[in-house]
Amino acid sequence: MYGLQGRVALVTGGGGGIGRAIASRLAEEGCAVGILDRDAAGAEQTAALVRAAGVPAAVAVGGVERPEDVTRAVAALTVALGAVDILVNNAGILRTAPFLETSAETWRETLAVNLDGTFHVCHAALPQMVARRRGAIVNMSSWTGKKGVPNHSAYSASKFAIIGLTQSLAGEMAAHGIRVNAVCPGIIVDTQMRTEAEELNRRQGLPDVEARAKGIPLRRPGYPQDIARVVAFLVSDEADYMTGQAVNITGGLWMS
Repeated sequence: MYGLQGRVALVTGGGGGIGRAIASRLAEEGCAVGILDRDAAGAEQTAALVRAAGVPAAVAVGGVERPEDVTRAVAALTVALGAVDILVNNAGILRTAPFLETSAETWRETLAVNLDGTFHVCHAALPQMVARRRGAIVNMSSWTGKKGVPNHSAYSASKFAIIGLTQSLAGEMAAHGIRVNAVCPGIIVDTQMRTEAEELNRRQGLPDVEARAKGIPLRRPGYPQDIARVVAFLVSDEADYMTGQAVNITGGLWMS
């Protein structure tokens, strides 16, 4: 355990998948957890898991791509739980297609949720961290944010950009006692986003997750809990000399 009792965490995209695993793990560590998600029912289910761990939870419904939703959500969750100590920018979407079949609409939607959403939530939550001179942020990138892969142009572009944003914020916010890191998952299963992506891959004749897992040195795909464990470490005092990092969680699929 990392001694996070009494801290307040905000997890975007916490209504399922990786976000739910992160929220649950932070609750086990003693954090009160605010959940921002477009899926009200999923967010409430996650909140129930958080409360079952014996800590408070609160839900705000909205899309991170809409700054008005984010401003309202951060204000409401702060009233409900207190000032945010930990921010996990997990909300994201994945669309796969050959580049010439990627529409401008898909491109804009992907960057709006993945990149603009991270910007909006940081912009809303950071002032209270700066005022109190403490905080930890983890942004969700991807191994495809370090290596561009075919059929992922919009997604990879958004995830590369998140690493750049993470590094810039880390350098700027260190003087305020705030650490900013990113995590870069590999092939993660048991999430709605992955299920949707696998269906798109099937339609395009691309290899399924089982076939791709054979190329992972640890010989398995990742699970949401694999990501949650690393996030819990990064937001804890055990990682208090880490900032500006983009940590691979890929089973060895990507090593730089």
